[in-house]
Amino acid sequence: MPNLNKVFLMGNLTRDPELRYLPNSNMPVVNFGLAINRTWYNKNTNEKQEETTFIDVEGFGKQAEIVNQYTSKGRPIFVEGRLKLDQWQDQQGNNRSKIKIIMEKFEFLGSRDNNGGGNRGGGGGGYNRDNRGGGGGYGGDQQNNPSQGYSSGYGNSPAAGSSGGGGGTNPPAVDVNDDDIPF
Repeated sequence: MPNLNKVFLMGNLTRDPELRYLPNSNMPVVNFGLAINRTWYNKNTNEKQEETTFIDVEGFGKQAEIVNQYTSKGRPIFVEGRLKLDQWQDQQGNNRSKIKIIMEKFEFLGSRDNNGGGNRGGGGGGYNRDNRGGGGGYGGDQQNNPSQGYSSGYGNSPAAGSSGGGGGTNPPAVDVNDDDIPF
């Protein structure tokens, strides 16, 4: 039976990204929190309702460095990835678990100067392995390793095509072939 583990989220960073490097491979790893707001109207009371979901996101490789360099707390971002369940024992020996998103692609939303609001253009800059036309996204391979591969260009994410009309501060395009990546 086939399986599918794919997540698409748009929200704002709840904290500045934290970049670290894995000790054995020196691979960059970024962690950040994402807040996703949902608004609806209650049919019975006709009142506006709102809920916020908080989720942790982890990314690897070049995408980790780019997210760390060009985002900060409050900045809107589109993330495509997969769910991962982390399990561990705390200091008291209790079993703990937490679901997080492993980022495979991303897209900057809005402009860097105004945290995505207003009509100042920008938005849509991002990175994707597929190098297809559209509005953005970055990612590794679609199988198991989100850190493999890198090419400049634009992605095929559902948010693709949402890029604004310039004026924003997006990261520079980088031209790196798969053969240049050591992993």
